[in-house]
Amino acid sequence: MTASDNVKRIALDKLIDYIMKDPKGRTDTIMDMLEPLLPASLFPEQRKAFRSAFEQKNNWYQLIMKILDMNEEVMPDLIKTFLVEANFLAWPKQEEARNRHECNIPWAILLDPTSACNLRCTGCWAAEYGHKLNLSFDDIDSIIEQGKELGVHVYIYTGGEPLVRKKDLIALCEKHPDCAFLCFTNATLIDEKFCQDMIRVKNFVPAISAEGSKETTDARRGEGTYDKIAQAMALLKKHRLPYGISACYTSQNADAVASEEYFDWMIDQGALFCWIFTYMPVGTEAVVDLMPSVEQRRHLYDFVREMRQKKPLFTLDFQNDGEFVGGCIAGGRRYMHINAAGDVEPCVFVHYSNANIHEVSLLEALKSPIFMSYYREQPFNDNLLRPCPMLENPDALEKMVKDTGARSTDLQHQESAHDLCDKCRPFAREWAVEAEKIWNDSSEKLYSKRMSSTQGMAESDMEKFERIQRPGRTKRDMTR
Repeated sequence: MTASDNVKRIALDKLIDYIMKDPKGRTDTIMDMLEPLLPASLFPEQRKAFRSAFEQKNNWYQLIMKILDMNEEVMPDLIKTFLVEANFLAWPKQEEARNRHECNIPWAILLDPTSACNLRCTGCWAAEYGHKLNLSFDDIDSIIEQGKELGVHVYIYTGGEPLVRKKDLIALCEKHPDCAFLCFTNATLIDEKFCQDMIRVKNFVPAISAEGSKETTDARRGEGTYDKIAQAMALLKKHRLPYGISACYTSQNADAVASEEYFDWMIDQGALFCWIFTYMPVGTEAVVDLMPSVEQRRHLYDFVREMRQKKPLFTLDFQNDGEFVGGCIAGGRRYMHINAAGDVEPCVFVHYSNANIHEVSLLEALKSPIFMSYYREQPFNDNLLRPCPMLENPDALEKMVKDTGARSTDLQHQESAHDLCDKCRPFAREWAVEAEKIWNDSSEKLYSKRMSSTQGMAESDMEKFERIQRPGRTKRDMTR
């Protein structure tokens, strides 16, 4: 950490302390105080959105106030860790590393502490993995240390059920107070003691899997699961601890998830965010019929955008929000995944790899053939509503796996990229038609931005396009 960074940290931390003493009385001036501390090029769109929220006192303002009113023992430190360490200071370091190493460097690293899970959810590949595989404490600690060298300060646990290893996860929070840890969890192992651990470490945030109603949740996750989730949420709300919801959007729960009733329920339970993932037919046992239809996906696209205008809930729709982040964010561009066997995968849904973290360094894994193929090919489609090389552009994933010699890392049954992509092709063809309608609709508010090749791109993305002379995306192409 440079002396300049340390000065910035001290100033930003003091600003956060100042705001936390009187959030409602001091938020009107926060952006004016923040601007001199940050370069103009750092998150300009996000800063504009924050300023607008403070001025309009809208639903986003309500959410910010709700966050600032969470547990006073936790939130000042968590906000400092997430905003200052993991974003304001980390992003410039990541951008520098992307240009220096000429490969993708992630904003967040997803990893599976264990393959073990106490549930067996329909359509979940992890349900087939068994309870034998684990990344040791030292394995995870090494990944975090290597990640921090590259500027990565956000770590997200997947599984399996990560809280099977909650003792180790809390110990890692203690060892790395400059990192923010998020955990996808079924919540059945969250108890009073764990809430106290969260209060003590101040940098752990659960994302609870809950998909719509009691009926739809129990149908996929098992009888009685919804009630256990409700108990965990009640505990977190009682302690005013930050948490969110993770929803897998399927053909069976589409009406329940994309409903105002569901959003109001999440807000009432105390959730701050909701991450919505479209069901992916990953694994030989995948239930293809669970894939949402084109009509259901279009409904989700419209519905989430409507809710963002009125509900105090930060919602990410991972398939339909590609236009805000320059398309696919996997392959280390913004995130990567390491499974419980140590296989370094480009995406939590793409189980193919050339590297294992037990054999190579994190940086070497990011430079492995399939990761470099992602680096060269992203974005996979100029229509950023078709971001994924598997779901919307299945020919792209099949070709990358073949060209790079990546092996299947499925921990139960090997699945060829051809077989996986074949399951996606019918949807990809149908969605292409709908996505083009949306993308080229000149009445849409985002139309002008969509016509720009810089939409959702970071400075390092644009420098990459110049370096590799990506057709249609160089400065020369843009001035024609």
